[in-house]
Amino acid sequence: MLMFSALVAGSFSLGSLAMDHITPMALNAVRFAIAALLVGAAGGLSTGIPRSTFRAPWRYLVLGGVFATYFVLMFYGLKTAQPVSAAAVFTLTPIMSALAGFVLLRQVTTSRMALALSIGGAGALWVIFRADVAALLRFQVGQGEVIYFWGCAAHAIYIPMVRMLNRGESAMAFTFGTLLACCGAITIVGWGDITATDWTALPGVVWAAILYTAVFASAMTFVLAQYATLRLPAAKVMAYTYLTPSWVLIWELALGHGVPTVWVLGGVILTVVALLLLLRNEH
Repeated sequence: MLMFSALVAGSFSLGSLAMDHITPMALNAVRFAIAALLVGAAGGLSTGIPRSTFRAPWRYLVLGGVFATYFVLMFYGLKTAQPVSAAAVFTLTPIMSALAGFVLLRQVTTSRMALALSIGGAGALWVIFRADVAALLRFQVGQGEVIYFWGCAAHAIYIPMVRMLNRGESAMAFTFGTLLACCGAITIVGWGDITATDWTALPGVVWAAILYTAVFASAMTFVLAQYATLRLPAAKVMAYTYLTPSWVLIWELALGHGVPTVWVLGGVILTVVALLLLLRNEH
């Protein structure tokens, strides 16, 4: 999940740069098609993808539809929301995952986990607003942030649903089925955008975003998240997303979009403290 948070962060920065040149539906249809091919090939060459994987295919339709909703709304939100601001919305996901985990799986968030989530949330907000209290107090939620919030709600529901619907399939095989369904759902709904896109005229930054989100922010993170979800409570899985704002700042720095102040490190330390609390065994 530590690797997951670092890889996901790149989607915010690269996705924001690409949204001026391509629609979210077209981008996500191609990225999920590539991701499904990669995971399918990797699964076939390693553990294999048995025929039993596709028992009750409705499970993949449900999971694929939920996760497709998250990614499409994320990129629609990034049309107007700044990457760091979108990361602020993303920090609400662990709390929503804890609620979804309780409703769907009766997973109870312990007092120590609740404390860790609170510390992590405070640290993430400190990083997001670059240690500027005045900026935090002036915060106004824009249309992009609202759109992305509903995407994050879908993401939060997806995490406990993986454990609820998995019937012993490996993370690789289960990911492959979910990616296929996700690609199919977006392709059907976004067919008009796909055919209207002039693929030969797209700038390099769009292809960079497509390849990055397909390989790293889809194929790899799907496997990582599903592997972790089958072994950790939903709230603990999503708690790692508190590190995402810190990773986003690093991405923004690498892309030449500004340098955070030294005070921002205080927020990074708080997110690390939260993770240390969560990594301790519950017993």
